[in-house]
Amino acid sequence: MAAPQADPPEASAPSTTSRSGVKSAVRTVELLEFLAARQDRPTSIREICEALGMPRSSAHALLRTLMAQGWVRADGSGTLYGIGIRALLVGTSYLDSDPYLPMITPFLDELRHDLDETFHLGRLDDGDVVYLATRESRQYQRVTNRVGRRLPAHATALGKALLADRFGAERDAHLPDVLRSVTPKTLTDRAGLQESLENALVRGYATDDEENTVGTRCFAVALRYTRPAQDAISASVPIARLTPAREREIVEALCAVGDKVTRVLRPVANGDKWFSA
Repeated sequence: MAAPQADPPEASAPSTTSRSGVKSAVRTVELLEFLAARQDRPTSIREICEALGMPRSSAHALLRTLMAQGWVRADGSGTLYGIGIRALLVGTSYLDSDPYLPMITPFLDELRHDLDETFHLGRLDDGDVVYLATRESRQYQRVTNRVGRRLPAHATALGKALLADRFGAERDAHLPDVLRSVTPKTLTDRAGLQESLENALVRGYATDDEENTVGTRCFAVALRYTRPAQDAISASVPIARLTPAREREIVEALCAVGDKVTRVLRPVANGDKWFSA
């Protein structure tokens, strides 16, 4: 009699997911992240299957389940899919439960009041920066970055300020093998990026020159109430009205507020496990 064979699904499970965990849970998260990244561009089941390497039958069943729970929505034809309202509720609860956000946003209000530029608060998440708060300048209406938007850390002043606060393997862990271009001016050369990060470390602030938004220069400082820093604040200024004197004024204000936030929050954050991973 032939020896009993190992259970095929269980034996092959580790090679069918890119990360450890229950396969269906990983697929669910990957699908939701894919839809969320598309923002206001709904997608078809064919695009979902191609992007995630998912069988059509599995994608269809997963979409049907998530739609019933409000995590995914479909257009009138039922052929295009986008992120659902339930995701908004969960995302809002993250902001509501964050212990530091309410203490940092008044400083953004202060910066916007004094300088009337657009200011952001961002947090490092793997290789990306996620925008947690934005205060828009009253001088123009266009919203450059919205709360919840995710951008590659290497392409933003926020991300560079946070990457510069890390060294060696700890920094490399937040950088992909291939640096994706967001605009024609994004640094995609690793040596060039490392030089930019070293300059940021020496200066005490990071910059991006139209590297994530054409026509805009950004300045950012890390908030070192945790070490390494997890959060940073930035100013986004249209290049057309940026002078050397204005640049110095903005950088000095950012550095002063960054120091102030660090002094206020460091005693509160001491020993906190909020960012432990």
